[in-house]
Amino acid sequence: MNDRTPPDEFTDINEAVGEEWASETTPYERIRHVIAHTYSPTSADTVAEAARTAPKTARKHLNTLADEGFVKTTTGENGGMLYRRSPESLVVEQAADILEHLSTDELATRIREMRAQLTEYQSEFGVDSPEALAVDQTNQTLSDSDSPDSEIDSETIREWKTLRRNLAFANAALSIGNAERFIDGDRRSSDDSVPV
Repeated sequence: MNDRTPPDEFTDINEAVGEEWASETTPYERIRHVIAHTYSPTSADTVAEAARTAPKTARKHLNTLADEGFVKTTTGENGGMLYRRSPESLVVEQAADILEHLSTDELATRIREMRAQLTEYQSEFGVDSPEALAVDQTNQTLSDSDSPDSEIDSETIREWKTLRRNLAFANAALSIGNAERFIDGDRRSSDDSVPV
């Protein structure tokens, strides 16, 4: 026998957390959070529902975020506006995160290492990209019907794609880091020339 009494009312934990989130944040903050994780075109109504706000409020804030470059808009099949996170804002965010953890010199070294790894993949498989490798292996499998099936090494293709993506983010971070150095250098040199 159990001496514990059950709770009077069952509370949906997801609903409780959602209500707490809504009470502790503004609609703008919730919409920005939702769209920050939205990579395919989505309606304002869908964003509004996830952000626990009205569609009209969501549209207003999504348009503001689009003006700021954080959101990309497209027109849907039925003529309605669709929203998603802009690739540019994601690149800048990733670059800032990289620069927070690495100096530009460390980053330049890692970029050289990643480029060397990409060259190894290209030499080993005789193709320029992981997509070309997948096509090449599929074509080989289809043309060699008498030979045993050669399986596409999906892990290698995934690693190659990840490496290529990471290299793109690293290159963007290095460019931003170098630009910031020049801007800071220009600011210092112009400040130095101003008499105090």
